Amino acid sequence: LYSIAITRLGPTHAEPGRPVVTRFQGTCFALGLAAMWLASDWPIHDIAERYNLSVHMVQHLMYTMVVPPLMLLGIPTWLFRWMLQDHRVFSLVRALSRFLPALVIFNLVLVFTHWPVVVDAALRSGWVHLGVHTLLFVSSLIIWMPVVSPLPEIPRLQPLLRMLYLFTWSIVPTVPASFLTLGSTPLYKFYETVPHLFGLSTLEDQQVAGLIMKTGAGLLLWTLIAVVFFKWAADEERNDVP
Repeated sequence: LYSIAITRLGPTHAEPGRPVVTRFQGTCFALGLAAMWLASDWPIHDIAERYNLSVHMVQHLMYTMVVPPLMLLGIPTWLFRWMLQDHRVFSLVRALSRFLPALVIFNLVLVFTHWPVVVDAALRSGWVHLGVHTLLFVSSLIIWMPVVSPLPEIPRLQPLLRMLYLFTWSIVPTVPASFLTLGSTPLYKFYETVPHLFGLSTLEDQQVAGLIMKTGAGLLLWTLIAVVFFKWAADEERNDVP
């Protein structure tokens, strides 16, 4: 669909004098698709569904922290504007892509999709599993919009607000991660009934999953905070030069 849009719609919708898609955008979108494929296929998908919660957490991190920003960075402005040409859709996306709504939606979805009843149901039903992953992915697109929005009409947050946003985002996932890491008993019944790879017990596998959830997301978000800060500082210094 991306390729069709670029070749069929690009020549008539792209701004005159500008490329239909840049090399950077094409590379980002391709990497996003590759990351989604990697998370959805063997061996990650099979191990996540049949053996280890820790690998399931790696899969979720890829769906939420890797794929969405790459895909958003890969969509040209004209294509995103065409996708949101219906004013109702545009208004909804703009309303959800603000500081507070985006954080609330993503974190509610995060807590819900890691609730023991939901996880056990998803691991026993392919349709529920698909629904959970879709919900995670869509909510992740929403929370990444204030950071990497490709559309000027839905602008990215200013640097200071963006750092505060990323900092706030990094705090909330530590709550469900703490339940996994510090729990004295397994939370998910399904993983008590299956064997585990890498020599881990059910509880150890759960603790590793909590550490992955906490450190994986935290390291990425704090790295982005550092990048935004140093870029903002460099821009400020450049503007002060007479």
